[in-house]
Amino acid sequence: MFSNNAIWLAQSENPVYLLPKMANRHGLIAGATGTGKTVTLKVLAEGFSDMGVPVFLADIKGDLASLAAEGTESTNIQERLKMLGIQGFEFKSFPVRFWDIFGENGHPVRATISEMGPLLLSRLLGLNETQTGILNIVFRIADEQGLLLLDLKDLKEMVKYVGENAKSLTLQYGHISPQSVGAIMRSLIALEDQGGNQFFGEPALDINDWIQTTPEGRGYINILHSVRLFNSPLLYSTFLLWMLSELYETLPETGDLEKPKIVFFFDEAHLLFEDIPKVLLQKIEQVVRLIRSKGVGIFFITQNPADIPQDVLGQLGNRIQHALRAYTPSEQKKVKAAAEAFRPNPRFNTEDVISNLATGEALVSCLDADGSPAMVEKAYILPPQSSLGTLDDLTRIGIINKSPMGEKYDNAIDRESAYELLQKKALQDQERIRKEQEVAMKQKESKRSPGRPKTSFVEKAANSVVTAIGRELGRSLVRGLLGSLRR
Repeated sequence: MFSNNAIWLAQSENPVYLLPKMANRHGLIAGATGTGKTVTLKVLAEGFSDMGVPVFLADIKGDLASLAAEGTESTNIQERLKMLGIQGFEFKSFPVRFWDIFGENGHPVRATISEMGPLLLSRLLGLNETQTGILNIVFRIADEQGLLLLDLKDLKEMVKYVGENAKSLTLQYGHISPQSVGAIMRSLIALEDQGGNQFFGEPALDINDWIQTTPEGRGYINILHSVRLFNSPLLYSTFLLWMLSELYETLPETGDLEKPKIVFFFDEAHLLFEDIPKVLLQKIEQVVRLIRSKGVGIFFITQNPADIPQDVLGQLGNRIQHALRAYTPSEQKKVKAAAEAFRPNPRFNTEDVISNLATGEALVSCLDADGSPAMVEKAYILPPQSSLGTLDDLTRIGIINKSPMGEKYDNAIDRESAYELLQKKALQDQERIRKEQEVAMKQKESKRSPGRPKTSFVEKAANSVVTAIGRELGRSLVRGLLGSLRR
């Protein structure tokens, strides 16, 4: 709840606040299943919205869409408010926009292949190190010639071109094995079968459309419907990481602001770090460290803080720890590590408390005005002001239909790009080769004159395709930290 120019997050003997200026120092919401993480996320999202800060979050279970509906009184909420002595609490709805990669329960979210880049795409396709190297070559050739890869057919055509001309390209770019090219193509076909054509294409998401407020100054809560998406954990985590990289590459440096430009909630964050290549992990750590200077706050939500790599965990200044269960020696070590991350409170033993927190109760430590961690408090999270549970379909459809985002994103477009240009040039080169062969036959040359060997017809065709395309499109593409295109 937004109160006293801060988010009133929880109540102990005293209110526990999250200060707007400290929200871009990132945060962690952790705890076992059923301990209250979702309610904590909702309370934070509501507070940011009322503060005038847009929010992005993924709705994995379908219970966050109810942020759009006004809450109603219940016995449990009234008892909680009375126990905490909270006055002036009001139920209300919040401004939301619904998004869905599959376009079923929200506006479609699309990315182009070029925007996602080879690093994230290699993870999505499950490529090994050698195959990733070949995919980098594919992108390098396309980028150098300003050749846009918008959808899967563009990338498939580009991979096909590289495979067919591997011999002539090897001297410049390194060995290109047919086996690796074949493996990449098989992975692309598998991704296509999983619905890849729906989320690779245009119009691609403009991240600035998420950084908007209502005429009254409330931040929009952008909800990515992820019930179906979450069935593909690798796709889910890779897409959220791409969205984060888009924020990083798009937004300018701002320094310390009075409040964030946008807050990004990364639910089920452990999926982001499972089996992640070291090079990608290092880049994620760098993005988390640097993105705060662009006015972006990131909150990771996961069951155990140990799910987050130490270099990332050390950058999360605001922490809400719900109950952790410890039945084995390994789990007990994790509880101890979680307790040691807090600034001790002399009134209780943090390690003992973690395993005995009630549902909706948490250990909370937010950053003070000077940026230092506050003493940990054992506190109850406030109830959300929006509705608990799910949102009915009619309300969702009504919100989607009224949104101005529909006109921009609901209909896919397919403009000329790599597929069309490569196909066109291939046909032109075939025709040129045919004419040159006819001339050669007519001249009936028995042998070539001494000197430097002439380039064969096939080699001429291979060399002309990309260079001709480069002349048409004009400029090289430049990639950022996570391999996504720089604007």
